[in-house]
Amino acid sequence: MTGHRRGARGAGGDRWLGLRISPLTRRRTENFAANRRGFWSLWVFLALFIVSLFAEFIANDRPILVVHDGRLFMPIFRAQPETVFGGTLPTEADFGDPEVRRLIEDGGWMIMPPIRYSYRTVAWDLPEPAPSPPDAQHWLGTDDQARDVLARTIYGFRISVLFGFTLTLVSTLVGVAAGAIQGYFGGWVDLTLQRFMEVWSSVPILYVLIILASIIEPNFWWLLGILLLFQWMSIVGVVRAEFLRARNLDYVRAARALGASDLVIMARHVLPNAMVATITFVPFILAGSVTALTGLDFLGIGLPPGSASLGELLAQGKANLQAPWLGLTGFFVIALMLSLLIFVGEAVRDAFDPRKAITGSPGPASPAADGMVTPAPAKAGE
Repeated sequence: MTGHRRGARGAGGDRWLGLRISPLTRRRTENFAANRRGFWSLWVFLALFIVSLFAEFIANDRPILVVHDGRLFMPIFRAQPETVFGGTLPTEADFGDPEVRRLIEDGGWMIMPPIRYSYRTVAWDLPEPAPSPPDAQHWLGTDDQARDVLARTIYGFRISVLFGFTLTLVSTLVGVAAGAIQGYFGGWVDLTLQRFMEVWSSVPILYVLIILASIIEPNFWWLLGILLLFQWMSIVGVVRAEFLRARNLDYVRAARALGASDLVIMARHVLPNAMVATITFVPFILAGSVTALTGLDFLGIGLPPGSASLGELLAQGKANLQAPWLGLTGFFVIALMLSLLIFVGEAVRDAFDPRKAITGSPGPASPAADGMVTPAPAKAGE
């Protein structure tokens, strides 16, 4: 990939997929790739996440495809009654029922997912009482409600990562905006927002969640909104410090003297420099956000009962010490997920290290190597 980018260089710099890549961005990309542990951790994490996005095609009690009497069905997207396949019941077909399978095989064929259990499927034919140990049918065993642990792990991994990504993205946008306003304007604006954050951060979020969970049933979006009310403050200090440092620099003074608006100066001139320090914190914020839902589910104030959750799996392991596969599965999945995110965060930190920004290797820091990008002053009215 590096050779391809180098071959695409021209007077305007490197290009990748038609986009211009600046020399500084290229060096940061190369520094990230040089950290082999972080580089491969990113690919492993992305591979696991992409696989989990197709959880319905991997672990499901419905067929991916059914061909019966010349007709094509995809029950994985739309439930079908048993009467469609020649049965007598108008209710949804149970594809785990041998009779339903016989009806389908008499008039066609079907393709089942590799794991024939969804996160909510109850296995009624266990050889021993639940939770049952791993076997050929349930590779990681079943939980105390006879549900397949592997299926619940795949679905739980997906919802935890999606929750963490969403929380990190929205809280980072809000935190960057709040920190930019504080640092750029300063004065009473900065003082007022700082005092508000001090008061707001002292609110015990766990108690708030416990009280609200006793009034209404929490769900994905409800928990996301509550955590967002507090999570945005984690990045405000970094952005505020960068704006306080840059607001009186020469290029900002020049842009202001030429009549550029405050919004243009903040967005086009100061924000790119502030994002250098901010981006290095994002992977670590993501790691905390991913485990936030896990912790709430472990305490019993997270997603509704029955939802796929790594935290609920850990809670079952704690309540069923005679079934060690429950706790061990949850522990190793969370440990792997957090380890990959931390390794990626370390690689991002190395990529934005000012000592490597110019030479690509540690060396004496210089004003040009601290990630500062000094844009030309904006024209009047821009």
